[in-house]
Amino acid sequence: MNFDPRLLSGIGVLIAVVECGNFARAGEALSLTPSGVSRAIARLETRVGIRLLHRTTRAVKLTDEGARFYAQVAPLLSGIEDAAADAAGATQAVRGRLRVNLDTLVSRLVLAPRLPALLARHPELELELLTRDELGDLVSEGIDVALRFGTPVASSLVARQMLQTRVLTVAAPSYLARRGTPKHPRDLPQHDCLRFRDPLNGRPFQWEFHRKGKVLPVNAGGPVLFNDTATMHAACLAGAGIAQVLALGVEELLRSGRLVELFPDWPGETFPLYAYYPTRRHTPAKVRAFIDFCLDALVESEESASSRAAGR
Repeated sequence: MNFDPRLLSGIGVLIAVVECGNFARAGEALSLTPSGVSRAIARLETRVGIRLLHRTTRAVKLTDEGARFYAQVAPLLSGIEDAAADAAGATQAVRGRLRVNLDTLVSRLVLAPRLPALLARHPELELELLTRDELGDLVSEGIDVALRFGTPVASSLVARQMLQTRVLTVAAPSYLARRGTPKHPRDLPQHDCLRFRDPLNGRPFQWEFHRKGKVLPVNAGGPVLFNDTATMHAACLAGAGIAQVLALGVEELLRSGRLVELFPDWPGETFPLYAYYPTRRHTPAKVRAFIDFCLDALVESEESASSRAAGR
């Protein structure tokens, strides 16, 4: 296939349509009319020989073939943009839109309270924050960076560890007063355990207890399965049962006595937090700046929790 410069232009229009959601908004972003956008997409479909988009009066959506094509070309166009920005010295400027896929816990407890500081530090940055329970496909969804808990699976993404936080087993005083306090992890099958769904396989996380290299699995059962940490925390606070939670999200609740840690003599289990971003030769300055800011925020949160624990 001989290179046609109009092909690159058409790919740019396709990416704008996918990112903006429809022809009208894409046209505004590209200074084109909606009909001009439609013609550009039609020319691109003729050039590559496949239908790229499903068009309805309400929405525009990639076809299966279009999704595969988009996943292949979007990183290439992004690489061209990065190279141009690098030549202009713009890789040192933190500006433009940054789309971030966030774990709900990190979004609510770590990032949201510090957003004013982030935006004050980088006034030309425009954030789009998406809280989800799955990593998804960063490239096809146009995500610049993601923060997710759990061990990375094999992929082409760059995975950078940000944090290791302890896994705690906790309950509210009201639950313990009603059902009694378990003395050992092996007592948990006789209690109501609030389980959390693993987004990778849809099944409840297996409960484990770690101490000095020893791992004790426990068959924790209960009537409720959650996929949202905030809801599970609220249910646990209300006395609905015993939960396994991350220390990152409950330091203040433990300090105030609203939650009680049940097995502090089993302190060994931790859960990692990773930052993910597409593999690129030139990592945009806005991605680097966001990751650095989150690292600072996480370190600050951990140090604050350690200081409160030492002062108890």
